[in-house]
Amino acid sequence: MKKTVLFGALMLSFMAFSQKKTIVLDKVGNDKDAHGCKGSAGYTYSQIRHDCVRVFEQKIKMKEIKPAGTASFMSAVIFSKDMKQAEIFLPDVKSGSMILIKQSKTNSWKNGSYVLESYKKDHYRLKKNNKIVYEQM
Repeated sequence: MKKTVLFGALMLSFMAFSQKKTIVLDKVGNDKDAHGCKGSAGYTYSQIRHDCVRVFEQKIKMKEIKPAGTASFMSAVIFSKDMKQAEIFLPDVKSGSMILIKQSKTNSWKNGSYVLESYKKDHYRLKKNNKIVYEQM
C-alpha cells in the first residue's frame, strides 16, 4: 500500500512538473509585439522608421537627469529624414515612443509639455514642463 501511494505521488509530481515545463517552453521567445518586434531581444517599434529598432543602438542617446528612483533610464532620439519630426523613446510612455513636431524656425521639437531642443551643435536635451529630464550622453 505504501509503495502504491509513493508511486502515485511520484507520478503526479512528474506529470505536474512536465506540464509546467511544457508551458514555459511554449512561451520562451514568444514576446513579439503587435508590430512583430521582439522585446526580449531589445527591439521596440519606431513610428518614424516603420521598423523594429534597438534604442541602445541609436546614434543619439540621452541619459536621465536626476532620476526619481534608484535606477536611471536612457532614451534615444530618431529624426525623420526631413527633420520635421523627432521620435523619442521614454519608459513612461505607453506606446514606447512619442513623436515631437519641429517648431518653425527653431531647433526645437514639441509634443504637449515635452520639448526637445538642440543646445549645442548636434547635442540635444529633453525638457518636460521646462525642466531638463534627459540630456545627450
